[in-house]
Amino acid sequence: MAVTRIVANLSAADPTKLAEFYRDIFELDLSLDMGWISFLQNGKQQNIELHTASEGGNGTQLPVISIGVDDLSATETRVRQAGMEIVYGPATEEWGLTRFYFRDPEGNLVNVVDS
Repeated sequence: MAVTRIVANLSAADPTKLAEFYRDIFELDLSLDMGWISFLQNGKQQNIELHTASEGGNGTQLPVISIGVDDLSATETRVRQAGMEIVYGPATEEWGLTRFYFRDPEGNLVNVVDS
């Protein structure tokens, strides 16, 4: 048996609206919208990861999702332009990652990591 994918499911009162937010911030493709669920993709392969944790590191709350980006500064700018508050960071952590947290329009805590 081999795991072929792991998918994050974010709870949303309006899945299409939240998907459009993520599409705009992270330049993803809205590949399927069924009203009650929306799929976002970028067409690239990724490593399969599943993290278990008691906190988000450095005493922060555990985010519901972590998103790696190739330009953290540009992503932070788009998040702020969308009216979202950065609630942690940007910070370069002692384990080598630079990241920030924000809450999406549904209140989900999102960890954005320079990858």
